[in-house]
Amino acid sequence: MRFANWFTPAIALARIAWLRTVLYLFVILDMHAFVRDTRDKGEHPGLYQPLLLARILDLPKPSVANTTTLYVVLIVFCLIGATNYFPRIAGWVVAPAFTWWVLIGMSDGKVDHDHLALVIALWVLPTVKAGSRGIASYGDQTKSEAAGWAIRCVQICVIATYFLSSIAKLRGAGWTLAWPNSAILTWAIVRRPHPVGEWLLHHPWMLHVMQWVGIIGEFCSPVILWLKGRWQLLGALFFLGFHAANTAILLIHFLPTVVCWLAFAPLERVVPWYRARSDRKAGEAEDQTEHGRQAEQQAGA
Repeated sequence: MRFANWFTPAIALARIAWLRTVLYLFVILDMHAFVRDTRDKGEHPGLYQPLLLARILDLPKPSVANTTTLYVVLIVFCLIGATNYFPRIAGWVVAPAFTWWVLIGMSDGKVDHDHLALVIALWVLPTVKAGSRGIASYGDQTKSEAAGWAIRCVQICVIATYFLSSIAKLRGAGWTLAWPNSAILTWAIVRRPHPVGEWLLHHPWMLHVMQWVGIIGEFCSPVILWLKGRWQLLGALFFLGFHAANTAILLIHFLPTVVCWLAFAPLERVVPWYRARSDRKAGEAEDQTEHGRQAEQQAGA
């Protein structure tokens, strides 16, 4: 029972509304900046090597027709879903369409694990029944266990991205600690030269420390799922800093995972905070007006 309550916490629908808008708009960015060669593979289907899921589902080979259709469908329904009008209909179109888009885009042997949380998020968001629609949805404080389940699924997948990465590092090294003791970061910097990384080459001990901090942080990442408040915020900031360091040193980003960290953020507080701030400013303006009126009356007397 305790686990069920943890897995389905009652969370305001406003957080789902914010996530829909951010993630559906991010999908459009992803299609143009990250997994952007899907349509190119439609023009050269002979190079297509379907991934396991594509083989299981017996998906057709990419072609100009189906990749162009996917592109148009994703753009249209992502824009619809981002408005929080007809979110479930849009969501049930975007989820399979983007999954297929990613399966085609990653059919060249390189599967980016930074898309795990994003793809799962697109599948669980439409399971949540919408309350308010449009702009009003961002302030909807209606508690929902369905919303909590969807949020928890995204959170688990975000954390799984790091934890499974640490397991892969250990497994690839024969279940030893050879990875953090290796020169993997040195090799990566030489392969991807960048001023910050090149400076670190003169301080190899720092690279070893980073490798140990990285793998320990990844292995211990599941703890964040049980942290609350400021402690969870500190955990999130650690991994955001981890990605900032990777970008500065290697020019490697994990934006599809980073954007899913918003599932941990209390986005449902944004509208109430803004309204309270606006009301406070309006009250201060009224007080100033009233004081000014009283001052004028006293001067006239």
